[in-house]
Amino acid sequence: MVRFDLGALAYGADYNPEQWPREVWREDVRLMQEAGVNLVSLGIFSWAQLEPREGQFEFAWLDEIMDLLHEGGVRVNLATATASPPPWLSLAYPDSRPVTVDGVRLEVGARQLYCPSDPHYRALSVRLARAVAERYGNHPALRLWHVNNEYGCHIDQCYCAQCAARFREWLRARYGSLDELNRAWGTAFWSQRYGDWAEVQPPRRAPSFPNPSQGLDWRRFSSDNILELHRAEVEVLREVTPDVPVTTNFLGFLPGLDYFRWAQEEDVAAVDVYPDPAGVAPHLEAGMVFDLTRSLRGGQRWLLMEQATSAVNWRERNAPKRPGLMRALSLQALARGADGIQFFQWRQSVAGAEKYHSALVGHVPPERSRVWREARDLGQELKGLDFLRGARVKADVAIMFDWHSWWALSQASQPAVTPLLPVVGAWYAALRSLGVNVDFVPPDADLSGYRVVALPQQYLLTPEAAQGLRAFVQGGGTLVMGPYSGVVDGDDHVIPGGYPGLLQDVLGAWVEEWAPLQTGETREVRWADGRVTPVIEWAEVLHTDGAEVLATYETDFIAGQPAVTRHAFGQGHAYYLSTRPDAAALTDLLRGALHGADVATADLPDGLDVTLSDIKGGKLLHLIHFGTQPVHVQVDGVVDAVHDRATPALSLAPLEAALLRVPADFTLDQLVVT
Repeated sequence: MVRFDLGALAYGADYNPEQWPREVWREDVRLMQEAGVNLVSLGIFSWAQLEPREGQFEFAWLDEIMDLLHEGGVRVNLATATASPPPWLSLAYPDSRPVTVDGVRLEVGARQLYCPSDPHYRALSVRLARAVAERYGNHPALRLWHVNNEYGCHIDQCYCAQCAARFREWLRARYGSLDELNRAWGTAFWSQRYGDWAEVQPPRRAPSFPNPSQGLDWRRFSSDNILELHRAEVEVLREVTPDVPVTTNFLGFLPGLDYFRWAQEEDVAAVDVYPDPAGVAPHLEAGMVFDLTRSLRGGQRWLLMEQATSAVNWRERNAPKRPGLMRALSLQALARGADGIQFFQWRQSVAGAEKYHSALVGHVPPERSRVWREARDLGQELKGLDFLRGARVKADVAIMFDWHSWWALSQASQPAVTPLLPVVGAWYAALRSLGVNVDFVPPDADLSGYRVVALPQQYLLTPEAAQGLRAFVQGGGTLVMGPYSGVVDGDDHVIPGGYPGLLQDVLGAWVEEWAPLQTGETREVRWADGRVTPVIEWAEVLHTDGAEVLATYETDFIAGQPAVTRHAFGQGHAYYLSTRPDAAALTDLLRGALHGADVATADLPDGLDVTLSDIKGGKLLHLIHFGTQPVHVQVDGVVDAVHDRATPALSLAPLEAALLRVPADFTLDQLVVT
């Protein structure tokens, strides 16, 4: 892997000069200098300009732009331009167009119109990547390769005959024989047994519930198939330019791609984040993605490749970012380990589907634009925060997240529809309200560096992952597991004998059956201290086998039966929640689990975002206030890291931030907030 190092915090945007006449280009560079822009992503959607006819390359315009940017001190994250095939490709090779689950072949007129299995698209995209690499690999402006763009954003599955053939090849490699495939898919059910590989097809539209094990493998294949497409371009770039780092822009919790697997192919993780400014807590929506992105490559610093300066164009109602929110979210990304801040896009389009998506330079002239002033001022502010490049965000707490479990949970014919992300988001919000740093980890992660591991809803759990959790608790770790977890194995087969089948001894409890609540229905649980709190969506018939009961159900046929338990196992403890408490009760439970594991916490008011990062000789305390009322913070013996002055107490108005240098032994319980 090659390290990305711009020599400063990166600041910039997607730049699409092909949409503008040449006389605008020099003005763009002048404005970039004014705004402190030092990196732009270039050429993302320029295939039709670079290769207007098959095999006919036209680079003169891009040569000019690359030279102008270099002269202006702006470095380039150069795209391979393969994200949006030109119309001539779709006309010449109609099978390159993807097919939906209903058998509809998509047409020209948007972006990402390609089947990941099509040999013509694969060959032509690799050829273009090679041509770009050979022409610009030694250009002094080049700092990073941007491969394709937002893989899987629109097409994460294609159901054409080409993908069906590749699916069968993938299955042969995975299972080796039809007998093993039939076992893994449970094809004795509904007379689905396969006697010839040709009989195996993608899970297209079916008369009833499709085979869930087949659907799970299809999602695995689809992620791997697009990853293979990505690797083909990356191999060319590393062959031609071995010293230039490579990335592609992820999309956070995108359902279709297993980013833990994908991230190992990148030299630096990069992500696009678009929280809803009108949402309840956009900083939690963004922060969860920031923490995931940092976690994908084991804590390595990462890039915020795209965000909006204000409103996007694709929601039903597109709220602008109120003054100060863009800066606050950008500072939050830096606090969570970002090495740079970029936007989509530099100059707002006047035509096309994204003409109402905000940009640094909007339809309003810069001198009249509030958005431009905020973006320009942020770019200048970042120059004084360069010391953040040496900071590292370390966490004692991890949330286990697994795309394979998500895919299995998303298959039809479940006890109830249980969307995963709202559950994970609720646990994440509770942990962040206590101030603790949070990593996300896959099931096969090394857990030894954590004190607490949370599994909000780990439906699929392999024997290997279960053994890792058992060893973690036995060695002194604290496990907090949510409902409907550990139900099936890696083939999506139920583990019989009570749920969760592989961890009953660790939990000291087992589930007999599920009792999901009806829409809008709530129940109550009584805690050991006498409190009665509501629970929503889910309940289970839970039995103890050595575990301590922390809460019991209050009503219905499970009245008086355990709802939440804690069990000592080895040197550690395991908590089990058979239901979904409200936010306050969940926070209280997690606070107790954290304190039991010697993890310090802080009780934060709504909207105050706190992150600790490690620097040489101490720590940085990042405070960003997203709430609606001012807060007062007191920390003894600290220094304002930007202005280098003692700051024992401070007040933060909404959307204000502070960056404090604290001693190496600082813990969150020393923070006083009123």
